[in-house]
Amino acid sequence: MDLFVRAWQDWHQRQEATLADPHGFLAITGLHWLTAEPQRLPGAPGQWSTGDDGVVVALDAEEELVVDGTPVRGRHVFGVIPERGDVKAVWGDAVIEVAKRGGHDIVRPRHPGNPLRVQFAGTPAFAPDPRWVVTGRYVPYDRPRPTTVGAAVEGVRHVYDAPGRVEFELEGQALSLTVFDGATPGSLSALFTDATSGISTYAGNRSLKLSAPEADGSVVLDFNRAANLPCAYTDFATCPLPPPENRLPVAIEAGEKIPYERA
Repeated sequence: MDLFVRAWQDWHQRQEATLADPHGFLAITGLHWLTAEPQRLPGAPGQWSTGDDGVVVALDAEEELVVDGTPVRGRHVFGVIPERGDVKAVWGDAVIEVAKRGGHDIVRPRHPGNPLRVQFAGTPAFAPDPRWVVTGRYVPYDRPRPTTVGAAVEGVRHVYDAPGRVEFELEGQALSLTVFDGATPGSLSALFTDATSGISTYAGNRSLKLSAPEADGSVVLDFNRAANLPCAYTDFATCPLPPPENRLPVAIEAGEKIPYERA
């Protein structure tokens, strides 16, 4: 086995391990949108609401959550949660995620015994092939451009700052991708679809992480590592969709395929 294939397998195994985490996205049992009216939510203790003070839960006398290592009872104010932020509270062997997505406060219980997680059989993928590794050129904008995109959940919108685009050639075509900031300083990420989307790969989106561009702007795109987002597996994810210009006309037969759960 050559180093290229081994490195891809290591990446794919890390992807699988993240999905299979006891409190990962496959453990989510529901997506609940909070309102000013207190409501009981399946898979979570207490009554939940949101208002000027942010998210509030009112626990019954026998109920308890652990927030940041501290047991809480009665009424607990989580406060105003920033966009794309979250707080995770422990309830027995479950985690209750309190978050804000698309301007809305949400609660998502995460239970290790959720059948979707227990029955997870891995993610199919194309065999890694060096032909899907290309070098592109990063073109920064004068200033980041706020970019509004849709979401896997109808009616939700996400806004990201796009610092630039990456131009590259693939299958004889000149292409480009609008990119967003990545998880580590200087890195980038792209959301895209292509001609395989909805056929052999997930219809809504795939994600590609890019290392920080070199001083001359060159950047490597390894489409063998095109990854599914959580919405490929569960309806309880609010993943962003690609901007229209990132719908590529070529068939990228690389990276992760439609999950078995969606086949």
